[in-house]
This record gives sequence, C-alpha cells and structure tokens, in this order.
Amino acid sequence: MSKIGTYISETKNELVNKVSWPTWPELQSSAIVVLISSVIIAMVVFGMDKVFDLLMKQAYDIIK
Repeated sequence: MSKIGTYISETKNELVNKVSWPTWPELQSSAIVVLISSVIIAMVVFGMDKVFDLLMKQAYDIIK
C-alpha cells in the first residue's frame, strides 16, 4: 500500500515541479493550428470521397 502512496506523491511532485505547462497564448496558438489542420484534412478527405464516388458511379454505368 505504501507503493501507491509513493507513486501518488512522486506523480504530484513531478506535475507541480517538473512539467512545463504552456502559457495561455501558447495554448490558444496551438489550438488554432489544430483547428486549421483539422479543417484542411477534412476537406481533403471530403474531396477524395467525392472523386471516388464519381469514379464508382461511372464504373457502374459502364457495367450496366
């Protein structure tokens, strides 16, 4: 049981004294980068889906 207490104590010490927490402006900047990247990736996937859909429709039309 003392190992669990030691683990919790060391974890708290590391989070308080050793972890470098980002500032609010750094956090906002990172969030904006993630948001923009997510939108770009979503648009690329949407475009690929539409192209694949078009190709499949043409292929099915040829088979008919």
